[in-house]
Amino acid sequence: MTDTVLRIPLVDGPVDIRGALEIVPTAVGVLPRRLPQWTVAQSDLSMERQATAGSGVRLVFRTAARAVELDVLTTVPQMAVDEPNPDDAGMFEMTVGGEPFGVRKAPVGNVIQLDATYQEAGFLPGEPARVRFDGLPDGLKDVEIWLPQWVRTEIVALRADDAVEPSAAVPRRIWLHHGSSISQCNEAESPLGAWPVIAARAVGVEPVNLGLSGNCFLDPFVARSIRDTAADAISLKLGINFTSRAAYRLRTLGPAVHGFLDTIRDGHPDTPILLVSPIACPAVERTPGPTVWQEGIFTATGDPDQVAMGALTLEVVRAELRRIVTARAKQDPNIFYLDGLELLGLDEADEYLGEGLHPTPAGYRLIGERFAKLAFGAGGALAG
Repeated sequence: MTDTVLRIPLVDGPVDIRGALEIVPTAVGVLPRRLPQWTVAQSDLSMERQATAGSGVRLVFRTAARAVELDVLTTVPQMAVDEPNPDDAGMFEMTVGGEPFGVRKAPVGNVIQLDATYQEAGFLPGEPARVRFDGLPDGLKDVEIWLPQWVRTEIVALRADDAVEPSAAVPRRIWLHHGSSISQCNEAESPLGAWPVIAARAVGVEPVNLGLSGNCFLDPFVARSIRDTAADAISLKLGINFTSRAAYRLRTLGPAVHGFLDTIRDGHPDTPILLVSPIACPAVERTPGPTVWQEGIFTATGDPDQVAMGALTLEVVRAELRRIVTARAKQDPNIFYLDGLELLGLDEADEYLGEGLHPTPAGYRLIGERFAKLAFGAGGALAG
């Protein structure tokens, strides 16, 4: 039995699903997507897993309810087919009146089994399950339910023990951010621990987080998605994926960045754009990719002598991104550069990088707090 007897419509009703570029119907409910569905034909299964992960996505509404329930179907990636079935699908997190209220463990639903090259090797179907928040404070309040940042979450049903109405909060500036796994923040302890969410909550903007784990490659369909999305401020944190995968040489990187920016400018001619270079990553600071994992440590395998021939390291990428912004700023006064080492430097890598690449939860918090000050603080590029 449940006392949350009022079923709330998920579309065309009082609930606003924010942080997603499209909400699509599925066989069991609705799926928030962080890239539009049309991009599926131009991407691959790895990108699709990240585009349907929930980083920064939340349900927003106002209610006097004391209890709220979600029925959800998660889809969890499993890194090796010979491991036991996973028991971790991340966390749902609620805020009430803008303040953290609590977390609930996300149920494991479907399981995608991945081989050593991250290709899909199997699929174990699951069933929807229930997530319940109760003990909410009396009276009308604005509620947000944030989805797990690293798994796909189909929302099957929303119920409450009192009426739900649209949020009464004053509309805020929309900040759209694109980056890699370091922006998707799989390692954060909960959805509010993702650094773009930390920064957005600190400065009072609405985040749209297009951090796409392992998939920040200047893809044209991502640029078109950003072009067509409403935003008052845009940041692009570029470099670690295409450096670690040796996806570009210096000669091809510049035109690719310019093309990405040109496409965004087609839809956002005057919106402030902040280009952010990589945070510290000792393995590829002076050694080119490709990279491999050796005993859990991120290691570069490229030849440093090839840097003179155009191979990319993070030192080279930071200099090239700065050069591009400096050149474009002569005609575009609303483009800016931020050195990622100001967010997390080499002298902090041992403390804040868990395996030499991804920040720890404390590292994400540090990045979020610093970004809020550097980008949105007085004199910051996105201060508005």
